Amino acid sequence: MPLKIKDFLKRIKYISLFFTILHIAGFISSIDAVMGSRTSQGAIAWVVSLNTFPLVALPTYWVIGQNKFNGYVKARKDDESDLAPIAAQLRKDKSKVKSTLATAYPAARAAELLAKIPILTGNKAELLIDGTATFDSIFAGIDQAKKYILVQFFIVKDDTLGRKLKTKLSAKAQQGVHVYFLYDEVGCYALPTSYITDMRDAGIHAVNFHSRKGPNNRFQINFRNHRKIVLVDGITCWIGGHNVGDEYLDGGQKFASWRDTHIKISGPATLPVQLSFIEDYHWATDETPELDWQSGLKPVGDQRILIIPSGPADTFETATLMFTHAINSASERIWIASPYFVPDEGIITALKLAALRGVDVRILIPDEPDHKLVYLAAFAYFKEVGRTGVKFYRYTKGFMHQKTMLIDDTVSTVGTANFDNRSFRLNFEITALIMDEQFNSKVETMFLDNFSHSRLMQDAEFNEKPLWFKFIVRLASLTSPML
Repeated sequence: MPLKIKDFLKRIKYISLFFTILHIAGFISSIDAVMGSRTSQGAIAWVVSLNTFPLVALPTYWVIGQNKFNGYVKARKDDESDLAPIAAQLRKDKSKVKSTLATAYPAARAAELLAKIPILTGNKAELLIDGTATFDSIFAGIDQAKKYILVQFFIVKDDTLGRKLKTKLSAKAQQGVHVYFLYDEVGCYALPTSYITDMRDAGIHAVNFHSRKGPNNRFQINFRNHRKIVLVDGITCWIGGHNVGDEYLDGGQKFASWRDTHIKISGPATLPVQLSFIEDYHWATDETPELDWQSGLKPVGDQRILIIPSGPADTFETATLMFTHAINSASERIWIASPYFVPDEGIITALKLAALRGVDVRILIPDEPDHKLVYLAAFAYFKEVGRTGVKFYRYTKGFMHQKTMLIDDTVSTVGTANFDNRSFRLNFEITALIMDEQFNSKVETMFLDNFSHSRLMQDAEFNEKPLWFKFIVRLASLTSPML
């Protein structure tokens, strides 16, 4: 047999062996997906792709396909000796400011058990609409810091706003204030090393979240710390939708404006936010800074607030259950604002039932997207739930990035979680539930203003689209559980 033919057959043999091994690995990985995926849609999508296109799907699955942050779960258990005394003392001290709402209302008790934190009284919450109000408030709080500042963001940019934050934090650190800065390495992939170096040189404890910490997480980028927290001296905190970048002030070069919402909280509800930060910081550094856990217990108002941290290290799907519970509890209205609306079947079912029982259900999403796949997937949900009376509004005055919800007149939420698979199952998020009619009336006014700058979606927007568009929309909705 000629040498060239032998070489060709040899190559065919090796190629066949390679693809055989690849398909076996894909099959084994599909078993892992079936056992580990938190949704049936996600499991089916991975099984099909891993067994059909293993060359592409296999590395993708092991980079972004994991659904449980086991390293954090283990660290949380290992660190009980460090963090448990803090949590135990908080439970004891919080009895002074714990709301009695859960005693009278089972729905409130369920929310407390889900959060693993009681509803706390004695708070004062301030609604911060858009970037200027938010960062003016945050920077004023930083200027007033006496003991320590905790800062945590998903995205930080080295632009005008980012440099202003760095300057203010550096000045405080040089004054002797302890500054702890935690950032997500995926969200801050474009942040120059010099930015963090400058912070550390100024005395700031600046570290990334280390989502790839540990041997089992070395190659995965699926779990992201999406929380946005600023906390001063254990008495005041800020959480919400804003990251740190100029576009969060004016929309940047891509958008005419940026619509976002944050909240400032003073009082006892600051302490669960502080505990959430310390858990993340401890995971990243194996250190537990000494903080003030007493000053925040002093009542400064009369608002009841429940803080719900959620993430892939939780025993239950905290974010999913929280939103489902809130929707099911509504009797008059459910107004939801989210830049990314790609919910699972449970949320969709809850929204349908709410609309069918006469609840005013409105979903506010951007008209101009920053992620095309999510924009397309939203059409599928509009078609599915619109038949039951759910109304979709598209915000037309720039890009809308807020994550807020209003249930009747009794409960509003402001936080970091979107209505999508990533926020429900893969990201570390934090949400504040505010149970105060006066505050919620301000949220109502904000929503009404947003609706006035929005357009109500009509059936024709989807029905009159060409077949290829409907196919892409369906494909986008089917693949969204994988992301």
